[in-house]
Amino acid sequence: MAKKDSFYFRNFVESAEISCEAAKMLKDILCDFDVKTLSENKVKLHEIEHKGDDKRHEMTNVLVRAFITPIEREDMLKLSQYIDDVTDCIEDILIRIYINNVTSIRKDSIEFADLLIQCCAAMKDMLEEFPNFKKSKKLGEFIIEMNRLEELGDDMYVNCMRNLHTTSNDPLEIIAWREIYEFFEKCCDTCENVADIIESIAIGNT
Repeated sequence: MAKKDSFYFRNFVESAEISCEAAKMLKDILCDFDVKTLSENKVKLHEIEHKGDDKRHEMTNVLVRAFITPIEREDMLKLSQYIDDVTDCIEDILIRIYINNVTSIRKDSIEFADLLIQCCAAMKDMLEEFPNFKKSKKLGEFIIEMNRLEELGDDMYVNCMRNLHTTSNDPLEIIAWREIYEFFEKCCDTCENVADIIESIAIGNT
């Protein structure tokens, strides 16, 4: 890889690290949930999300000035946006907990947060291998793993929704948690979007 190209691939990994940081913070907030500190924690998570925005802006600013890029600009812009979308989705989960005035956390949401941490870690692994996409044998394995985790997310979403509707008689709780679980699933889907575009780039450039 040319030295001048290292910025792009490093930026992708650093953006994924921010997603990992956000996922871990979300789990910590859910595990030690306290309504009194929810507003403060929402601000802390937003600060992480803002770091993700900064990384995306860095990428855009460099691409605008670049004469030659290692892969198509449009693909790099899309990949940068998709990674940032993951962090945005994680923040959206906590925002939904906040605006729905959730006062206690359902246990399976912590299990979902664990899966989200795994998804973000798999995304980071994939992006660390991404610079070698023309000859890597590992990259395909990372993409398959990401697909597997997204399918687990689909299953977990169904199980969480079933559990919600069979254990709660409170319509407000059901409405709130339906939305929260939907955003959990969306996070897993967004991680898979990253895998899909990496696979597309690898196929289109080899």
